[in-house]
Amino acid sequence: MRVLRVYIDTSVLGGCFDDEFSLWSNQLIQDFKSGRYAPVVSSVVATEIEPAPEKIRTKFGEILALGSEFLEITREALNLAEIYSSHGALPPRFRNDLLHIALATVANVDVLVSWNFKHIVRLEKIRIFNAVNLEFGYKMLQIHSPQEVASYEQGL
Repeated sequence: MRVLRVYIDTSVLGGCFDDEFSLWSNQLIQDFKSGRYAPVVSSVVATEIEPAPEKIRTKFGEILALGSEFLEITREALNLAEIYSSHGALPPRFRNDLLHIALATVANVDVLVSWNFKHIVRLEKIRIFNAVNLEFGYKMLQIHSPQEVASYEQGL
């Protein structure tokens, strides 16, 4: 069976150290380590992580050490992000959030995981992203929180 490719945005890494989100973020990281899922990150995550506390940068390093797929920003992804914005998904000032979605879409990942409930994991936003994806010949992108994707281990 093919391993699902899971794009994680910066909020998942920060979530590893947040009381509200740590259980599920860390379980998702364990799923990467066990080979249940294949992690996908991007240069957008790398840039956002630069000013973060050391423990979050270290966690990102752990993800990279697993042989994560690393996506670079492309003209195609930039164009798609602009189209999302022009269709009302998010204003251009939320460029990085738009790029997370565009990069994951262009790379044909299986699911994007985020704790960003304002701009990413939100039904009306997901509907706009996927309407654009279909209109421009991409597949629909599954977008979920880590709680919906991480495995349920004993005791959870």
